[in-house]
Amino acid sequence: MAKRNSLGARLRYEFDKSMSAGPVALIGWLAILSLLVILVAGAIITLLRIAPEGGEVPGFIEASWEALMRTLDSGTMGGDAGWGFRIVMLAVTIGGIFIVSTLIGVLSTGIESKLDELRKGRSQVLENDHTIILNWSPSIFDIIGELVVANKSRKKPRIVIMSTRDKVEMEDEIAAKVPNLGNTRIICRHGDPTDLYDLTLTSPQTARSIIVLSPEQGEDETDDVDSRVIKTILALVNDPRRRAAPYRIAAEIRHAANADVARVVGGKEVQLVLADDLIARIVVHSSRQSGLSAVYSELLDFDGCEIYTLEQPDLAGNVFGDSLMAYESSTLIGLCAPDGSVTLNPPMDTVILPGTKAIIIAEDDAAVRIATNNISVDIAAIRAAEHRPALPERTLILGWNRRAKIIAYELSRYVAPGSVLAIAADTPDLDAEVAALSIASDNLSVAYGKVDTTSRTALEGLDIPSYDHVLVLGYSDHMAAQPTDTRTLVTLLHLRKIADAAGIHINVVSEMIDVRNRELAEVTRADDFVVSNKLVSLMLAQASENDSLAAIFDDLLDEEGSEIYMRPAEDYVALGAPVNFYTITQAARDRGEVAMGYHRPRPGAVAGGIVVNPIKSKAMDYVAGDRLIVLARD
Repeated sequence: MAKRNSLGARLRYEFDKSMSAGPVALIGWLAILSLLVILVAGAIITLLRIAPEGGEVPGFIEASWEALMRTLDSGTMGGDAGWGFRIVMLAVTIGGIFIVSTLIGVLSTGIESKLDELRKGRSQVLENDHTIILNWSPSIFDIIGELVVANKSRKKPRIVIMSTRDKVEMEDEIAAKVPNLGNTRIICRHGDPTDLYDLTLTSPQTARSIIVLSPEQGEDETDDVDSRVIKTILALVNDPRRRAAPYRIAAEIRHAANADVARVVGGKEVQLVLADDLIARIVVHSSRQSGLSAVYSELLDFDGCEIYTLEQPDLAGNVFGDSLMAYESSTLIGLCAPDGSVTLNPPMDTVILPGTKAIIIAEDDAAVRIATNNISVDIAAIRAAEHRPALPERTLILGWNRRAKIIAYELSRYVAPGSVLAIAADTPDLDAEVAALSIASDNLSVAYGKVDTTSRTALEGLDIPSYDHVLVLGYSDHMAAQPTDTRTLVTLLHLRKIADAAGIHINVVSEMIDVRNRELAEVTRADDFVVSNKLVSLMLAQASENDSLAAIFDDLLDEEGSEIYMRPAEDYVALGAPVNFYTITQAARDRGEVAMGYHRPRPGAVAGGIVVNPIKSKAMDYVAGDRLIVLARD
């Protein structure tokens, strides 16, 4: 009796275990039960020699087959004759009805559960060589758009997105804001990127690259956004099931103070894009050189010329200056040493060693090739450099956000002695913010006042025409993107009216949070629009494809490294006579600079007349007002 109880308990345990194991285990139990019913019925009919009325006693196999038919189809017993046979088959049919209806319920529940799992985005991605985007932010749509362009030449490209948002909501928003996905397929998954189990759903072990976005503030109001990014990097690189090969991770960090921790966590596998730092530096550079933001956008945009880091064995043994003339449709701008260190515009007599990679601007990496045609340089057209002394500058900042501190510091590193920075904003804590400003040198003095930057009267009282540069910043620390941009647009419209009334041109650089508002802002005729999210998106997308891009832009935007300048064409070549870009390259080389392109402002010109990486053999005549884009150290 004890054995029977033990066996019954064991069977109940196994059945309960299978119930919790899912539909497959339940189907297995139903198959075993069906088999038992069929075999028992076949054995009863055979052993008791029960036959249909007027028929012969069937064998065991035939009796089992008859039982199977009645288990699967209850209508089969309608033609049975003989009460003994009917009773046995009735019992089999009732058992079959129970089994089949249970099977249908199990299958329906299992399918519904699986569909619900797919709808919630909780199934594992089975992809290879895909790009993963972790977290959700307004930048994601620009990143997807850039990756779609980059994926045009790839076979079956995939982008896998994971965030804490609902899968269907993510898919709907992407479909609305990025309607043309080309040959790229988007796969969304719901999960927490800081959780090891959830990360496995994206299959990072087989991914080509991973982008970690700074999440929306609302995703976790109790947690700092940078800490979530760092936790995600930590989960990726320290996963015990991770692959042996290094990951290619591009991560967005908002506050530079957190960068060191992120680098310690990610090591050489992570490239950091310091969002606030990047935007602030480009704002400063663009404010001092009109049109410069278009150059940065061109370098970061996949749809056009891009920066590549490529091995070029044919350059080994040559000096950098001679190698500048080696390409007709590409532009050599620097070198990447075997240890990964980057040098833009190194000294012209630098010998390129074997194993050193070339940093090249080109339309595509397949287009990078050594020129075979004869190089023609018009030495007579080259003009000697003229020294232009640096003059004091007056800069006005209208508006305030956390990036203003970085802007003030960067300005103080560049301007000549006697320069002035005036700040006008109406944030409640402006006094404390200005008092905490860090200034790099005594070249820049700072003054400020609380001013309503959307008031025409208040702006007119600032004597705006007396300033060399005007920077309009959004109040993004205190307002959402759209209200912030609305206030910026109002300020820009007032500045336009003030400039028209004074009959002068005011050099204005504006920060736009949402790229969709840039077209509206163009009616204000501001010189540059530094769209915050757009620039960060471009940088992250490019960094996911190029391991050295973050280091390249660190050098490019650092006052101590080489920077992009837009200088008068007449400082390099004679005006009015056609010259090719080989001649301009030589003129820049003579000064220790790299010629990257030109700016020819003409009505209706594409990108405002900015051209990066022109064909060097093509001749062109330059006129007064045209500028050359060069990479130089001062």
